[in-house]
Amino acid sequence: MIVPPVDFADRPASQVDLLRPQHGVADPPGLEDAALGLDVNGQPYDLLSELLRTVRLSGERIAAYGPLRTFSVGFSGTGTLHIVDEGEVLLRIDGAPHVERASHGDVILLPRGDPHRISDAGERAHASVGASGHDAPLPQPARWLCGTFTIGDPQASHLLASLPAVIILRGARGPALEGLEVARRMLLLEMQSPSQGSAVMVARILDLLFIQILRAWAAGTGAEPNWLAGALDPEIGPALSAIHRDPGHRWTVEELARACCLSRSAFAARFVARVGKPPATYLAHVRLDAAADLLRDTSLPAGFIGENVGYTSEAAFSRAFKHRYGKPPALWRRDTPARHS
Repeated sequence: MIVPPVDFADRPASQVDLLRPQHGVADPPGLEDAALGLDVNGQPYDLLSELLRTVRLSGERIAAYGPLRTFSVGFSGTGTLHIVDEGEVLLRIDGAPHVERASHGDVILLPRGDPHRISDAGERAHASVGASGHDAPLPQPARWLCGTFTIGDPQASHLLASLPAVIILRGARGPALEGLEVARRMLLLEMQSPSQGSAVMVARILDLLFIQILRAWAAGTGAEPNWLAGALDPEIGPALSAIHRDPGHRWTVEELARACCLSRSAFAARFVARVGKPPATYLAHVRLDAAADLLRDTSLPAGFIGENVGYTSEAAFSRAFKHRYGKPPALWRRDTPARHS
């Protein structure tokens, strides 16, 4: 097992920095830039990276399990990645009735950190061997790699909450994951022959795998509607980038639709299909989440924060914030500890 140092990544940008475009709050991004998916410097706006920086999710450690015939290993409280090298394993998520089977080449990602168990799949195999009445070979012992991820800001985990509890890529093949085998071999090399910098190497490779798996899943046809599927959708991705880049701008559905070169009706339908909620609802959630970060991490007055994220009155901001977070802004700020970098 390789464990990295506590701090190995660059300090992420704060939401205060992300909220205010460099050209000022009063000067929102132009539709031309939004349609092209560009930031204020003319560079492609990377929504997924910005959101992951907000969550501050990072690779932590890697461990190898096997060869094992009978086992049951529990995991909880951290994002987890399993790569099955040999044999077959069972995945049970706590509280869920369904049991998933994974075998050689399968990749399992639990991005939200749901408690789960990985156990042997030998019961069915042993029963079939006994029923045959022959000396059939025992099932191949299971071997798998397990990587874990830390969530630096649990209070921003709502960004991960819309993702499914488990993502399984069967066989982990195809152009979208052509680098997965290379990454797996690099992890094994760092585990088998650790050297100076191995901990950071492992952490970075796990980061790459996490992003690669999310990309492959969100681009697939079976992805559930969520912000990630929307961000990676070439037709509505520019609208999500525009919303996150400047949530305080008075976006209209028509304006966002023009940024995506779609009609209003086509844009609204596509947005709901890929994100799972209407544009106005998603915009409100982004604004309130940005406001929560500012309330927690700054001493700015609540009224100013509400205005900065797009609300025309402090009363309207307070009502909306209480509806989403269960408490009015001042009380929520009092009861919520500041985030530490």
